[in-house]
Amino acid sequence: MKKNIIIILSVIVAAILIRYGFSLFGGIMQGKALKMRPAPTVSVEEVSEQSIIRSFEAPGRVVSVYRVDVLARISGYLLKSYFKEGDNVKQGQVLFQIEPTEYSNASASAGANVKNLSAQLAYAEKQLARARELVKKDYIAKAQYDQMLSNRDALKAQLASAQAQYSDANRNLGYTSVKSPVNGKVGIINVTVGNYVSPSTGALTTINSTNPIYVTFPLDSNDFQLLANSDGEANKDRKVELILSGGKKYEFDGVQDFQDNKVDVSTGTVTMRATFENPNNELIHGEFVTIKLYANRPSNVPVVPVTAVLENQAGKYVYKIDEQNLPQLVYIKTGEQSGDRWIVTEGLQKGDRIVTEGLQKVTPGKPVTIVSAEEIQKIKTQQVTENKGKKENK
Repeated sequence: MKKNIIIILSVIVAAILIRYGFSLFGGIMQGKALKMRPAPTVSVEEVSEQSIIRSFEAPGRVVSVYRVDVLARISGYLLKSYFKEGDNVKQGQVLFQIEPTEYSNASASAGANVKNLSAQLAYAEKQLARARELVKKDYIAKAQYDQMLSNRDALKAQLASAQAQYSDANRNLGYTSVKSPVNGKVGIINVTVGNYVSPSTGALTTINSTNPIYVTFPLDSNDFQLLANSDGEANKDRKVELILSGGKKYEFDGVQDFQDNKVDVSTGTVTMRATFENPNNELIHGEFVTIKLYANRPSNVPVVPVTAVLENQAGKYVYKIDEQNLPQLVYIKTGEQSGDRWIVTEGLQKGDRIVTEGLQKVTPGKPVTIVSAEEIQKIKTQQVTENKGKKENK
């Protein structure tokens, strides 16, 4: 029994050793084949610079220039509303009516008091004028004249107070017509007709101005620095394009007219704002959009052919030729595309050499044969011809 087990184990070990030997031999032969394989043929191009107007994309949010709560400035029952929710209203347009009876009565009473005191003051002025002539001729005592003068001045003060009360009563009467303070679009009615309202009730409704309208957006601090370096002192009134949520470009271009004076430490961005015309009320407060901000001045930036840029899970990369003429994998960051070239924002600079043709056979750190683009094209044409001939012979 033990002898059979030993024989079986010996056979298994021998099989393993034989398989390992074949694998090792295959690896050695494959290594020799790789060493004997000629270096892949590639063409190389120096990174150039191009003068462009930089542009930066960012998410934006539409914000009304004015967002006004409509409040009751006096107390009373709400009698009427003169609009529908969602209407566009004009500044000064009457929106609500508060019961005016109490305030019209107060105004009438204050007005009557003003008339009464005005009549008394007019009579006192006439009496004082007569007394002034009589006191000159000693027909009345000086003390009597002084008393009449004092009475006239008291009536003046009372009339001034009555006029102030009358003005205040008229002001309160005017508040019974609740008017729109701005042009804009009215929102939901928070308090309906029949309710008792007062200054502490809160907003009866809210109005958002619509034209013009703001779009605020955060710009990455690195992009902001590139923009600032490009424009220098010309850092105002930049052109802004707007892309709606459905992908459609908004018909009017905006102007970036504000930038914050600090970087938000939590997001690493600078808050900026653009102003857009909105005559058709297409942009709505709170809407999320995409903006494209353009620099005012052109700047020189490195560009590379689109065909020279590859991409994997880690990002976009190129093969850069080092000082020993060996290709090295270098990750880059790109901006927008300019024609058939990527704008490079990080990873390369003018004068760097990169592989532009023959990328598929390049291995980082392994030698390559550098030829012109014309030679690469000839090789490709020759290979196509050879492959076509082989197919025909078959």
